Amino acid sequence: MASDVIDPHIDPPSSSNEVPLTLDQAPPKTLGMLDQSAFWANLGVSLLGFSGALTLLNAAGPGAPLTFAAAILATVVGSLIGTAMVGLAAVPGAQTGQPSMVLLRGLFGARLSYVPSLLNTVQMIGWGAFELWVIANGAQAIFGTAVPYSVWVLLGGLITVALTIWPLGSIRLLRRFVTAGVVVAMIWLTVALVQRGPSLSGGSWAGFAPAVDYVIALSVSWVPMAADFTRHSRSPRAAFGGVFVGYSIAQVACLGLGVVALALVGNDADKVWGAFVAAPLGALFFGILVLRETDQSFANTYSTTMSLQNLMPRVDRRIISVTVGVVISALALGADVTDYTAFLALIGAVFVPMFAVLAVDYFVLRGITRWDTGEQAPSRWLMLVPWVLGFVTWWLVAALPEVEWWESLWTSARAALGFTPQPWMSAALAAFLVAAVVTLVVAPLDRRLRPAR
Repeated sequence: MASDVIDPHIDPPSSSNEVPLTLDQAPPKTLGMLDQSAFWANLGVSLLGFSGALTLLNAAGPGAPLTFAAAILATVVGSLIGTAMVGLAAVPGAQTGQPSMVLLRGLFGARLSYVPSLLNTVQMIGWGAFELWVIANGAQAIFGTAVPYSVWVLLGGLITVALTIWPLGSIRLLRRFVTAGVVVAMIWLTVALVQRGPSLSGGSWAGFAPAVDYVIALSVSWVPMAADFTRHSRSPRAAFGGVFVGYSIAQVACLGLGVVALALVGNDADKVWGAFVAAPLGALFFGILVLRETDQSFANTYSTTMSLQNLMPRVDRRIISVTVGVVISALALGADVTDYTAFLALIGAVFVPMFAVLAVDYFVLRGITRWDTGEQAPSRWLMLVPWVLGFVTWWLVAALPEVEWWESLWTSARAALGFTPQPWMSAALAAFLVAAVVTLVVAPLDRRLRPAR
């Protein structure tokens, strides 16, 4: 790993063990590898991941499901690749003490960093609302409808805001008390479901590459917020190791358990949670996982707060957190958040090529030695070129979502180029490679032009 960097744009760290209220002070460096491994392991286990295993199995289409061995191998390969990306995205946060979107001032300039900040805000608010919807429905899977959906949403929203106001304390709480319960719950449910004799035969390897692509996408969805937490890491090594070890192991376990559950319920994603609840002591252990899901809404809400602080660096983060908590609770109560997932898929493609540009410029081209995260950092317009080309590459290769105008746009683009994506192609890796290669050309040119400006 590169050596630590002292950022000249922030004051000395606060004496508090909690996150400073504004961006003017350096963050306390209190998180060791165990804290971060436990936190990222909790993020790697998701109620959505269990039912999302159906997408993994049917990555090549409903008529060509993967074999069990292919699904597990795709999960392992995709998790290792995707989590390595997240881990590398976490390192600059540990080195500079800056959150993710503030780091992008060094990549694009202060004003241009507002663009990904706003995109990440929209994305994280949507995911936060979706997580409250998941929590409420998970609770009703255990207790039925005796307690209204709205009550569970509001309770989840209150817990989320409380965690967000004391983020470092929340991470330590997760490590000390929650992680052990999650591990026990996962082991118990796995044993209980395997004992029921799920049918794991049949299928093919035809959808292996798209399945790997899906798992990579699950992992790199955390790239835009990794540094928001690892800025508090005691070292870059602990930041990378915590992310890589904790998240990759947990995601493999989560998707693997989802595949087993689907084999019991006839590949019906709507029945997966019911299979968990029906297991011996299933309601208890599934309840632990439902309660743990609040760390997902917490991570999304806190990342939204950090993104907005890039725009308003001296606004008290507690005010922003409470406001965001109210907004995501209102969305979960009044909107059909399931319709929002298509839009989230569209903007999710933004962050793989953006990370490629950051990784090449920061690590490979030694941008670390001149990274400017100040509020007056000059705009680097040329750095938008590899980002945009990577985004275009993603959609030329990716399976297109069922959004009519978006599908039509990229189908026409493929026809104009005479390009047909092949089953073995990975949109995530293609976008990463294109953005990375173009950055190798553009970034040195950008550096030569900047003194002239």
